Amino acid sequence: MRSKLDKWIYLVPVFITVLVIDLGTKAWVSSLFRLGESKPVIEGLFHFTLVHNRGAAFGMGNMLSKAFFIVVSLIALVYLMFLYYQLDDREKFSIWGIGLIMAGALGNLIDRLRNGYVVDFLDVFVGTHHWPAFNVADAAITVGAILFGIDMLWKTKKTANS
Repeated sequence: MRSKLDKWIYLVPVFITVLVIDLGTKAWVSSLFRLGESKPVIEGLFHFTLVHNRGAAFGMGNMLSKAFFIVVSLIALVYLMFLYYQLDDREKFSIWGIGLIMAGALGNLIDRLRNGYVVDFLDVFVGTHHWPAFNVADAAITVGAILFGIDMLWKTKKTANS
């Protein structure tokens, strides 16, 4: 019989690594750049551009309050822990996905509590067509949701086949 601690082996390293990278890169960019300043990493495709995002992911919802985003983040973190406890330790993609989503949500929540906004700096574009600036936390949330979705699709397919 496997220990309930087996799942933590998959969740904790992902969570801590992503949270440290997210908070570290935000601090690094904030210390080197002025608001709106942009430096090319790959000219014409990818820049570091410091943005203060008062909205949700990718700048959406700028008219909503800081308190709203804090409450939603806290509810999401509690719900993710609930989902995590429902998982079997063999559902590694879901466990990693939840770890990524939780780290991203917490990283952005820490920014919002500390600054009143989230630091975004990854600026991807082609010509004049820009993807809204984002950060490591946003990327982790997106990848985590994809991993969780893949596991749920596999689980649904296995259930349907049995």
